[in-house]
Amino acid sequence: MDRAGEEIRLKLGLSSYSLSQAIRDGRLTIVEAVRWVAEHGGEHVEIVPVGFDLRENPALIGEIRRAADDAGIDISNYAVGNNFIVETEEEFEARIAELKAHVDIAARLGVKRMRHDVASVPVGEATIHRFERELPRLVEGCRRVADYAARYGIVTSVENHGYFIQAADRVQRLVRAVDRPNFRTTLDVGNFMCVDEDPVASVKKNLPYASMVHLKDFYLRPSWMEPGEGWFRTASGNYLRGAITGHGDIDLRSILKAVKESGYDGYISIEFEGLEDCLLGSRLSLENVRRLWGIV
Repeated sequence: MDRAGEEIRLKLGLSSYSLSQAIRDGRLTIVEAVRWVAEHGGEHVEIVPVGFDLRENPALIGEIRRAADDAGIDISNYAVGNNFIVETEEEFEARIAELKAHVDIAARLGVKRMRHDVASVPVGEATIHRFERELPRLVEGCRRVADYAARYGIVTSVENHGYFIQAADRVQRLVRAVDRPNFRTTLDVGNFMCVDEDPVASVKKNLPYASMVHLKDFYLRPSWMEPGEGWFRTASGNYLRGAITGHGDIDLRSILKAVKESGYDGYISIEFEGLEDCLLGSRLSLENVRRLWGIV
């Protein structure tokens, strides 16, 4: 139940990133991917330009929007990369200009949410000391993009990934320092594990700042195991591998219970990145999350 005592209805959808394997190998276009999401019960699709480029092919923007309208689903979010940690003022201004161009694309897509990355550094350099040193420039960049997006009524956000701004407290620090009502966080429930945080605890900490929730799942193995191909290292050297949502080691039941009890009433977007075929992984992820939501 939400704070008013009314049941929260799940607004479940899929990030197009989940289908990027099929988009890249030609099984689906992004327009066909939008239809695929609707055919498999998704209520919204999140557009992540991997395997296609909306700047180089602006005609796709209208095609995506028409496909979503025809399928009866929302376009929930537009998510792009970025890194404000650059060497020169000219590069910094170029990054802001590029993000403003993406805001224009988001407006043409008809979305009210846009995630942009903020910073990324090698894991060995992602210290709290460097974070505090870089923070003023990151705040300036995020404020300027958020202020530009405000004219469209768009909420911009930072996602917890990239090691540098991945821990829950660092995300909160940035959001509160930017101090704009339309700058929040895309809350990825699994990404906290990349910096060795407990995902349930970190989700609960950052839910009040969420404009969007990403659901994903990981398998976790200790550093001594060395499981081989398909795994990547966390900040402290443990191993992670993407899983079908609901098949991995994340306590998704507790996370979904926390989301429901918080009163969050926005979009929940599955981001599948496992080794399985993306069409199978995405379909099973949608089914698993829908079932889990019904029992929490």
